[in-house]
Amino acid sequence: MVYRSPDMIIQLLQSKGMVTFEEMQNALGAASRATTFRYLRQVQYMRSYNHNGRYYTFRDPTRFDRWGLYAQGDIFFSREGKLGNTVNRLVRESEGGMTQRELQDLLKVRVQVLLLKAVRHDKIRRELVEGLYLYLHNDSTIGATQLKIRHTRTSSHRSLQASVIIDDHIVIKVLLVLIQHPVYQPADVTRALRGHVPPITKEQVIEVFSRYDLEAIGKKKGSMVS
Repeated sequence: MVYRSPDMIIQLLQSKGMVTFEEMQNALGAASRATTFRYLRQVQYMRSYNHNGRYYTFRDPTRFDRWGLYAQGDIFFSREGKLGNTVNRLVRESEGGMTQRELQDLLKVRVQVLLLKAVRHDKIRRELVEGLYLYLHNDSTIGATQLKIRHTRTSSHRSLQASVIIDDHIVIKVLLVLIQHPVYQPADVTRALRGHVPPITKEQVIEVFSRYDLEAIGKKKGSMVS
């Protein structure tokens, strides 16, 4: 009879940090899926919410960032485990609601289908703000507070934009840098333009990025680099 113990999974996780289900099966002596799950339930673990949940690691509360997330390279874990529950929590806990793009930038995965499902099942709700859907708490009172905060932020951002002056010369300078370095972010472009006369500020660079949606373009170009 093959000896098996949850300690075998614990030792494997301690030695490798992150493993696949198949690796745990092998550590348990070619155990079946049902047997492996039985021992796994006795271990404090997390399962990745991307890569089809392929990866497992220790569940350690100290690993989570302020969003309740944890990453090892391009493998992501959440306090809730499941991505749908994570999306709902982030929306509900947010101070001013969250857009689809904000959630995707944070979670590094697509969330549109999950958002639509959550709205359909009244887990969260949405309002159209500045041409984009803003996802809010399903409690009407909390959601109204989030919406008010978002409107205040939007107004402040609009005022800031109005105070930042950019002209065609600045736009061209920023674009020239991005042609050479497509994945540069505003801080990188600002450093590259250091010493320019007259000076080009980070606020001006950010305004160019925002006005022409250059961050999204940079991500698309970066994804094509092998």
